[in-house]
Amino acid sequence: MEIGDEIDDEIIQSLPSGVALSWGIIKPSRRGPKGELSIKKIVDAAIDIADNDGLAAVSMSRVAQSLGYTTMSLYRYITSKEDLLVLMQDAVCAIPIPQEVPGKPWREEMGEYVWACVDVFRKHAWYGDIPITSVPLAPNNLQVIDWMLRIMRDFPLNDFEKMSFLLLVSSYARACGLIARDMDKAIRDGASPETFGGITYGAALKQLVKPDRFPHLHPILMAGAYTDEVENPIGNDLDFGLERILDGIAHYLREKG
Repeated sequence: MEIGDEIDDEIIQSLPSGVALSWGIIKPSRRGPKGELSIKKIVDAAIDIADNDGLAAVSMSRVAQSLGYTTMSLYRYITSKEDLLVLMQDAVCAIPIPQEVPGKPWREEMGEYVWACVDVFRKHAWYGDIPITSVPLAPNNLQVIDWMLRIMRDFPLNDFEKMSFLLLVSSYARACGLIARDMDKAIRDGASPETFGGITYGAALKQLVKPDRFPHLHPILMAGAYTDEVENPIGNDLDFGLERILDGIAHYLREKG
């Protein structure tokens, strides 16, 4: 969108420039010749570089080179690498939001939300490397937040309680996403799921972890639970953790009701 009469230009200028770009609020003087480039082409190229070579490989010059333009050509559209990172981050948050299904259990919907967020970390390993500097401000990220708030629409909660649950569930999704991302990378680099889970090192740890120094870890390690040497009766740890979080939310809702 362009800055229109309904938008207070002075207030909008308080936004970081990368965020303003993500909303389509662009000053005409920063555009290059018509048809030469576009913000989307630049962002897509940067994402492709980051997906293949990591976030550290992304630079304005590298992106320009990949597109066959000079670095100065890019600066007519995006004025800094920091702004480019904001746009990259928001672009990969453009995930499909499921249609609302009447009567669908909220726990199932929250599970879908969590695993959709995890998938972003797995598809774009660099995503979790961008530091969090504020609440989400860009439109695609806010659309994902709106999805989670839709799930809680009829909960007997005030706005702050809903936002706290949003933070709780989203933080768990982030933690799971980083673990899944790192496991994916380890396996691509030649590790096995067994190595990642520690079973390969179980025998060595049993010699090193002594009960006098690790009195609480030692019996769990010796039983084989720490390194998955025995059958896990609770199933997938990440699924189990999410279910316990949802149990806590359900308990709180019952107390509120």
